Amino acid sequence: MTTLTHPGDALSRSSRVLYVVVLGALVALGPFTIDLYLPAFPVVAEEFAGSETLIQLTLTATMIGFGLGQLVVGPWSDTVGRRLPLILATTVHVGASLGVAFSPDITWLLVFRVLQGVGASGGGVVAMATVRDLFGGQPLVRMLSRLALVTSLAPILAPVIGSQLLVLLDWRGLFLALAAYGVLVLVLASTLITETLPPERRRVRGHSTMAQRYRAVLSDRVFIGVALIAGLMFSGLFAYLSASSFLFQDVYGFDAQQYGILFAVNSIGLALSSQVASRLMRRFAPARILAVSLPIMALAGVTAAAAAALDLGLGPVVVGTFVFLSCAGLSFPCIQVTALAPHGAEAGTAAALLGAINFGVASLSAPLIGIFGTESAIPMGLVMAGALTLATLLLWIVVRPLRARRIDDESAELAVAAH
Repeated sequence: MTTLTHPGDALSRSSRVLYVVVLGALVALGPFTIDLYLPAFPVVAEEFAGSETLIQLTLTATMIGFGLGQLVVGPWSDTVGRRLPLILATTVHVGASLGVAFSPDITWLLVFRVLQGVGASGGGVVAMATVRDLFGGQPLVRMLSRLALVTSLAPILAPVIGSQLLVLLDWRGLFLALAAYGVLVLVLASTLITETLPPERRRVRGHSTMAQRYRAVLSDRVFIGVALIAGLMFSGLFAYLSASSFLFQDVYGFDAQQYGILFAVNSIGLALSSQVASRLMRRFAPARILAVSLPIMALAGVTAAAAAALDLGLGPVVVGTFVFLSCAGLSFPCIQVTALAPHGAEAGTAAALLGAINFGVASLSAPLIGIFGTESAIPMGLVMAGALTLATLLLWIVVRPLRARRIDDESAELAVAAH
């Protein structure tokens, strides 16, 4: 059997590290855009005299923009290459960040938050597609695990950093900092990332038009299943993120810095588990790992809700969310590998659909929390538990983990599960 080779196999170790750093910065742009100002929610609500539900809609608006932007940037990058869509989208992000910083009212804030999401979408899509352009097999697993670390960790670290910046800046200053970060990412990507999709690879027979690329991805039952599962996981994650600022500061009496420390503690488990995933995928099919992690996440959500309902105090709520986030770190690399490995010819489109479904489904959770309130952890825990219970059912009905194949270097171009 002939071993498959990929362009990234020729990269030196230092070059791979450089790609991880720069692509990680691109991936982090989206989560930082969404979550950096979570600790400032109460302050923004006070300045604009808005309800918690209305302020949480600014989170939803960004996720909607992020999802829609990916649907444009991903297929476009399969057609014209990775660099141009990335540069233009990131430029939009910088402009929108400045717009948010100077928004005179909540309406303009919502408009610019949507545009911020659209602009930030370029980084995540292009980073994922670039990795798939360069790697296959176990190298693909390792690289996606590194990016999944950023994907999982950035939403947790963003409020930590935001809470510390609030010591020095007001909430508008957070968005000036985001604009500066966007400029930095734009410079790094423009100077250090080469084009990974040369013209001759942009027109593959049967995959050359946007319609053909979408058809190839959307006809993949396993892709659809894991994308919906990822969306439900993000729903649980964003239920926590959208509720936690009000819950821990207003209900449990944390200040902004203590709230940030709590996120830092949660990030430890998430970071470690995301790297454990790449090692586990050497021995087990990604879908079989999900068969263990998803039910545990559902149980963690039940634990948080039950602890609040029975008035058991802060401890069980913190433990439940820590377990939930740790299992999320374990699961995200498995989802990305399962979704992208069979779709090298339309990597941008696959990455775009994965991200759009993720954030499209997840955008429903923030309003749910707003509707049911943040006076206790019960709504948050129930959304987490319900989303992951549904994700577990989808795994067994659609993805069918018992038929899944292990990823190895010689089967990278095959579907990772039986179709």
